[in-house]
Amino acid sequence: MASNARVLLISNSTVYGRGYLDHVESEIRNLLGKTQRVLFFPFALYDRGAYAATAKMRFRGMGYSLESAHEAKNPHIAAEEAEAIFVGGGNTFRLLKALEDLDLIEPIRRKVSSGMPYIGSSAGSNVAGPTIKTTKDMPIVQPRSFDSLGLVPFQISPHYQDPDPKSRHMGETQEERILQFLEENETPVVGIREGAWLLCEKGAVTLKGETGARIFIPGKAPVEATPGDDIVDLVGGPDVK
Repeated sequence: MASNARVLLISNSTVYGRGYLDHVESEIRNLLGKTQRVLFFPFALYDRGAYAATAKMRFRGMGYSLESAHEAKNPHIAAEEAEAIFVGGGNTFRLLKALEDLDLIEPIRRKVSSGMPYIGSSAGSNVAGPTIKTTKDMPIVQPRSFDSLGLVPFQISPHYQDPDPKSRHMGETQEERILQFLEENETPVVGIREGAWLLCEKGAVTLKGETGARIFIPGKAPVEATPGDDIVDLVGGPDVK
């Protein structure tokens, strides 16, 4: 992660009982500041037009102009000229494949490394990590690689759900699946519960929201993180070389 990167990783865009992005509006405003134009990537959902319309209305309500990358004449130029990027949720495999097909991974990475704000929600948070291997989504399409944007040095697992001791479901829990990932990989994983998010900037990785997160580190027991914690020492932070 570049030392001047400003990255907001949201577990979910809608919390039960509240509207789209309501729970994280103040954080978005703080991150964007005086930014006027936001470039939206709607590629995680099939109906990109409807998704973009929803995002445009919401950001307009916050005082920002939003353009959708799928409507741009040249997505590369749009990415280069963007003042901020918002990558919405949906299916992570579909999202990554679209970014690959449009050759947008490197332009996004370069812009964020230069200090442009990046906002990701759900699948948009998944692709901010080194790979998408810890997504919960079904692989409905096949990207060329699982490698993603690598904006942060740790894996993201949004919508994290704790094991329910009363459940009769006999399938693997999310925790068990993440532990299986660590049997084959050495990258830390942050399981972000719904209603929580990570703010990565100024050398810190701060957990915010109301619900906390579960951090999985190779060779160690999972660690519980609470809102307000700086978890950079657990998951890694900016490259300050």
